[in-house]
Amino acid sequence: MNEMSTVTEADGTQKSRPQPKAGVLDIAPYVPGKSKGSHGKTVHKLSSNETPMGTSAAARAAIETVAQNLELYPDGGATELRDAIGEVYGLNPDRIICGAGSDEVLSLLAYGYLAPGDEAIYSQHGFVVYDIAIRAAGATPVVAPEKDLKTDVDAILERVTDRTKMVFIANPNNPTGTYLPFEEVKRLQENLPAHVLLVLDAAYAEYVRKNDYESGLELAATSDNVIMTRTFSKIYGLANLRVGWGFGPAHVIDALNRIRGPFNMNGMAIAAGIAAVRDRDFVTKSIEHNETWLPFVTEELEKLGLTVTPSVGNFVLVHFPDEDGKRAKDADAYLLERGCVLRMVGNYGLPNSIRMTIGSEDANRTVIAHLKDFLGQN
Repeated sequence: MNEMSTVTEADGTQKSRPQPKAGVLDIAPYVPGKSKGSHGKTVHKLSSNETPMGTSAAARAAIETVAQNLELYPDGGATELRDAIGEVYGLNPDRIICGAGSDEVLSLLAYGYLAPGDEAIYSQHGFVVYDIAIRAAGATPVVAPEKDLKTDVDAILERVTDRTKMVFIANPNNPTGTYLPFEEVKRLQENLPAHVLLVLDAAYAEYVRKNDYESGLELAATSDNVIMTRTFSKIYGLANLRVGWGFGPAHVIDALNRIRGPFNMNGMAIAAGIAAVRDRDFVTKSIEHNETWLPFVTEELEKLGLTVTPSVGNFVLVHFPDEDGKRAKDADAYLLERGCVLRMVGNYGLPNSIRMTIGSEDANRTVIAHLKDFLGQN
């Protein structure tokens, strides 16, 4: 018999109502980055790791074309988008699945491979969506501690049990900006039981300029228990449309296709994704912008006496002094009052830190100037 919940009305009467399955109400809802500063004003929004480069003109044109036929269903298999991704990355499109952002692909993986009694591991400061997806599937999340804000392979392997069915790794990681070298990723995969699915979330892969980094395509192409996920929300500037994809073994893609919605992506998202992934000039300019401003922002913040975790993404994690009036919450309030919206990351276990997206030149310089004032260095 299904459990029922009762609530007490204002007049004292009790009323029965449907009860969600066990564990759902234990899930902390995802809280997106704020969009507005104090008084509803926003000068610079640097809270959601959105690109300051806008969107490819080719993608915008593709959207306008689809807008002429909104009465028609989209292609349920996102065939042309998978073909375009396969063309650009040199992949078999039959081993690609597309979704409403990589978030949907991550959730499908949890729903398809996790059940009550199962366990799934993720890193201490890993993306909060992992915890949500694991719990929503009825499984138990297991958190592996990090070392110096970096994913610790040994800590993950130590927590593998007979109940472990999945491991989530964000590489690079959000919100820390740190990454796991490819040799460490391979070591992790080689030491996991063959039935454990390793999920490599490479949402920020395009920004990484390190010789020892690999997004996971190689492992996903050659292993039966690895899938890599990617997104169009970051470097491609399609966050509003929700476009993501995963590449993995044929048997995994087959399972996910059996449980995804029949039209899980809208036509505008598909068309924009096709145009965006082929617009390599736009991607190159976005990479060049980040290569210029990521080190600049890091160095300027460090000149203010703040600690910045070395990042390979399009954002930095900034740590504040544990002093009255100088903590992260104080800095956040100060910046919000001046229309600069950054991201507090207390929900990631980092209560005295703020994540700052690399924005436009004006945005970057403005935030640094305000922080200089906040810290009394003018």
